[in-house]
Amino acid sequence: MKNLCVIRDVYKALGNFEAEFHKNHDLCLNEAMIICSLKEEKLSSGQIAELLNLTCSNTSKLLRSVEEKGLVDRDLGEKDKRQMYFSLSQKGIKKLRSLENSKLDLPEILAKLI
Repeated sequence: MKNLCVIRDVYKALGNFEAEFHKNHDLCLNEAMIICSLKEEKLSSGQIAELLNLTCSNTSKLLRSVEEKGLVDRDLGEKDKRQMYFSLSQKGIKKLRSLENSKLDLPEILAKLI
């Protein structure tokens, strides 16, 4: 039971952190994780879903959101024109730099885990 209570505390701290993160960066954590995932290369939505352990449906919604914010570009695959690949736009690169340079104040319980 003790472990379950610790998980509850971590979950609460993560929720509070995400609310503060969203207020400061206008992104939810999953949107920020997509931006971080696209730092090095173009990825398909399936690859992003696998990296972030998200469903394809949830990943699609998140990609649409960051695309509407102008943070990612969508490109057709070179070999298979049915395949879509995502990469950071210029605005997305600037947002990534901003995220990398920002100080993240983690709640103590989360800081201990990192």
